Parts: sequence; structure tokens; C-alpha cells
Amino acid sequence: MTRNDGYLLDNRQTEAGERFDAFATLFDPITFRHLEGFGIGPGWRCWEVGAGGTSVVSWMAKKVGPTGKVVATDIDTSHLASAARPPVEVRVHDVSAEEAPGEGFDLVHARLVLVHVPDRERALRSMIESLRPGGRLLVEDADPALQPLICPDEYGPEQQLANRLRHGFRKLLADRGADLSYGRRLPRILREAGLRQVTADAYFPVTSPACAALESATVRQIREQLVAAGIATDDDIDRHLANVASGTLDLATAPLISAWGRKP
Repeated sequence: MTRNDGYLLDNRQTEAGERFDAFATLFDPITFRHLEGFGIGPGWRCWEVGAGGTSVVSWMAKKVGPTGKVVATDIDTSHLASAARPPVEVRVHDVSAEEAPGEGFDLVHARLVLVHVPDRERALRSMIESLRPGGRLLVEDADPALQPLICPDEYGPEQQLANRLRHGFRKLLADRGADLSYGRRLPRILREAGLRQVTADAYFPVTSPACAALESATVRQIREQLVAAGIATDDDIDRHLANVASGTLDLATAPLISAWGRKP
């Protein structure tokens, strides 16, 4: 992530770990499928940008083995402490403002990072420049504007409340500089940046326990901002959290767009 006091979902908050766990459950199988397709293996040098939690970093470390290297960076590395042992190197780093933490990487990966970064162009340029010729870049970002509802099947007051809070969450993100339609542009952005063999796909969870866990953690994390902005009352939020806990809501996430290409 980037050093940005305006970032809505601060890693230092207690709910951040719950969000990382939910993201891992929802999206790790998608990410790992793509990385397996690249042929990641022993000796690879990888940079995990805005790592947040440990799931992707630890998986990469097993794949590259003792002869490889995984550089895991974020502006807040407190959740990465357990992964900080060879072949993993953990660094505090701002991808949008600082030089890349190395060069000649075989693989650079960022998930749910660039949508929040103020200077996305600089961040992407740094990531591409750090690759060796023939190296792979995988960028995965949500596109909340492509599917803006937390309850696509809005058939009652509980779903209407959930969608109203999700609309407020999206507004808070946009007000902090997040690009809510970034994901759909990734293929074009990677091609224009000079990558070859650019390919993309999307994953859209419609309902799962991890979606509910993510929603609960997110709403609790931004509760004060929702109330302060007049988007919801404390009673609204308590009612919504109870609805989520009941397991009766079919909660979705924004589609995750995965785009990848190879450096010439």
C-alpha cells in the first residue's frame, strides 16, 4: 500500500487481520492459479507489492524455495512479521513514492493495491521496471463500479439497508481517492505500459461465509466514518451487522479483475 493518511482501511486497525483472512479465502485460489500458470518455481525472484497479510507471501516462499527470494513490501508490515524469514524479506515501502526494492524480478504481483494508490502510474511503472526481460506482472484489483451492490438480489429491507451502506462505503473510498473502475481498465493499461501477451479474467463471488466475514469486518472498521458522514446511524449499522451475522443475506463482493503480461 502507500503512505496515505487518507486511506480508509488502515492496516493498523484490529479488523484489518479479519479482512486479510477473508481476502485469502476468497481470492488466494484465483491468485495461485495464475501464478502456477506462469511456472513459478525454485530460484524465482518475486516482489509482492502491498502484501498486507502473509498468505500469498508464504505460498510464494514455498514455491521459490531456499534458492529463490520473495520481497514483501507494504507501508505497514505489522501483519507480515511471521513471514519474515528466508527466503522472504519484508520491507516498509511506499510503491507510489519510492524506488522499487530491487530489480531483475521474475514476478511482480499486487492484489487490491493500485486501486487505492494516489500515483498509480508511477507505481505501475516502478513495478514493470523492476522486472527482468521476460518477467511477469500480475495485477489484481476490484472494480466496485462494475457491480456496486453487496446484495445483488435486493428483495427486502435487509438487502436495501446493506446496499445503502455499501453505496456509502463506495462514496467514502472515492472521496479518499480510490478509483472504483480501475479493474476493468487493467488490460489496456498493461498493454499501453508495453507489456506483451496481456490477458485478463474476472472472479465474482456471489455468496460465501468469507463474503460475510469481509462485510462484517469492513463495516466495523469504517463505522465511525459512516456515521460521521451521515450515511448511516449507529442503529442502522447494528441492525446490518446482526443481519450479516444471521446468515440470511446473500452477500457478494466487487468483481476481482486479474490482468497479467510479460515484459519484453
